[in-house]
Amino acid sequence: MDHMSIITQVANPKEEEIISFNQEKASQANSGLKKQRSRSIFSTFFCCFRNYNVEPPATNSSTATLPPPPPEENGSPPKCDQIEVLPVPCPPAKYLLPEMKISDYGKKCIVIDLDETLVHSSFKPISNADFIVPVEIDGTVHQVYVLKRPHVDEFLQKMGELFECVLFTASLAKYTLLLLFCLFASCKWYADPVADLLDQWGVFRARLFRESCVFHRGNYVKDLSRLGRELSNVIIVDNSPASYIFHPENAVPVQSWFDDMNDTELLDLLPFFEGLSKEDEVYGVLQNLRGR
Repeated sequence: MDHMSIITQVANPKEEEIISFNQEKASQANSGLKKQRSRSIFSTFFCCFRNYNVEPPATNSSTATLPPPPPEENGSPPKCDQIEVLPVPCPPAKYLLPEMKISDYGKKCIVIDLDETLVHSSFKPISNADFIVPVEIDGTVHQVYVLKRPHVDEFLQKMGELFECVLFTASLAKYTLLLLFCLFASCKWYADPVADLLDQWGVFRARLFRESCVFHRGNYVKDLSRLGRELSNVIIVDNSPASYIFHPENAVPVQSWFDDMNDTELLDLLPFFEGLSKEDEVYGVLQNLRGR
């Protein structure tokens, strides 16, 4: 064996040690990189929780699985701003209105009251009633006589052309003679058949009733923020200011109507609504209306 062979045999173990050492370092680096990536993923995950003010449920296990981030209304997960996280109010679990129809894209949403705005209902027989709706209460059938406000047909047809229309009724009866009416006034099993008879053209995209209101200080309030529409493009037409006390800046007040067949308020409002439908947002125009 020559001197070169001896040198090679002695050198090879050291080279193997060096290679083994380098492989071990590379493995540690890859492991660290994976942990760093894992932390980055969970940082993004927690970003979603901070942005929606959602706290994970308390648990005694240190390895418990984190809950998924809350979905947005359309079902997709919320997007996170990884640069700056700002606290925002928790979104409602479910909006009152369904997704807007394609035919209504670009239109503003108008919320229209029923009782004393479009019609007047009474237990007392009315000779010129437009509808008679049978309502059963505690096994007894009562006849409800319904009068349509003058020009309501023309009004509804025009509103259907200009806006996404929603019927939202929540008024209470105000007459001692109609105490029983308090049990069902503006409830679905009364208002639905009236709306069926009133809306012959399918103007109303949705119907909301008292159960969709917020009970606040003795009043049933129509909370427009729960509709699922941009508030700057929402209008409410109602005879009761208590119904829109949360959003008076979105309201077009109308006079309560009972039986005046010479009333022209709905007809007189048509030019105003035609102009309002073309505005970018409703606040400026409605503020001017309130200032008159």
